[in-house]
Amino acid sequence: MTRASKSSLVTLGDFFRLAVRRFRAARLAYGHGTTNAVDEAAFLMLEALRLPIHNIDPWLELRPTAAEKARLLTLIDARISLRMPAPYLLGAAYMHGIRFHIDRRALIPRSFIGDLLVTGALPVGEPRRIKRVLDLCTGSGCLAILAALAFPHARIDAVDLSAGALALARRNVAAHRLGDRITLHRGDLFAPLARQHYDLIISNPPYVDAEGMGALPPEYRHEPRQALAAGDDGLDLVRRILAEAPKHLTRNGSLVCEIGRGRKPLERAFPDLPFVWLDTEQSEGEVFWIARTDLVRR
Repeated sequence: MTRASKSSLVTLGDFFRLAVRRFRAARLAYGHGTTNAVDEAAFLMLEALRLPIHNIDPWLELRPTAAEKARLLTLIDARISLRMPAPYLLGAAYMHGIRFHIDRRALIPRSFIGDLLVTGALPVGEPRRIKRVLDLCTGSGCLAILAALAFPHARIDAVDLSAGALALARRNVAAHRLGDRITLHRGDLFAPLARQHYDLIISNPPYVDAEGMGALPPEYRHEPRQALAAGDDGLDLVRRILAEAPKHLTRNGSLVCEIGRGRKPLERAFPDLPFVWLDTEQSEGEVFWIARTDLVRR
């Protein structure tokens, strides 16, 4: 960028429009909290300046300082040259307005289960009746935290195999002051839980199949492969979760699991299981719910 063109960047709106143009020209991939160049540019601008992220319009005439201008230009360049997802560049991600610390030790927070928790759309009855919740493959801890907020009388166990992800989750739990209700465990799925039982198990496990892994855009390759890859059909971990969940559910407990595009392979693999598919405004057939009684009956 020439000195003349830099001098024309005066307001936040100038930087925002520049980012949108450059992101579109670079044909970036999205899906880490935004779905298009406009929303990506707005998130990058607002979070970089620690402004409320919901709407950039009130801030378009703001005049960044020289240091802030330099930071914005660096972030725009990095987003394009590195194809790094914006949340990793900024160290933060949001789900329904709730902020989480994030870095490359864990998957960037995004899950349709989060939508279901926030909207109260899970078929589990009165929230106050949920006393124990398990979050498998917790990563950054985002779903465990949303579950704690959705079920205010519940204690949450959250499990992950990655020590790095759990360190990040610990930071998020502390930031939301939920350390007295959320306990983090390191281990392989149910292994560290002994004979604990839960009213609800939630999981956003690795579910990308081999074909999907081969076609991942560069942005997704910055995320931990262990948090994405799940074998030829994407069901390696889901099979284990279905097999072991009944041992850890209370009599009236249930399992909620996100599987991406794995619905058809799952229904072929388990034709006798009566999966209930929980759709959201942004998804269809990507999250299933099943009661313990149906898992045991099978």
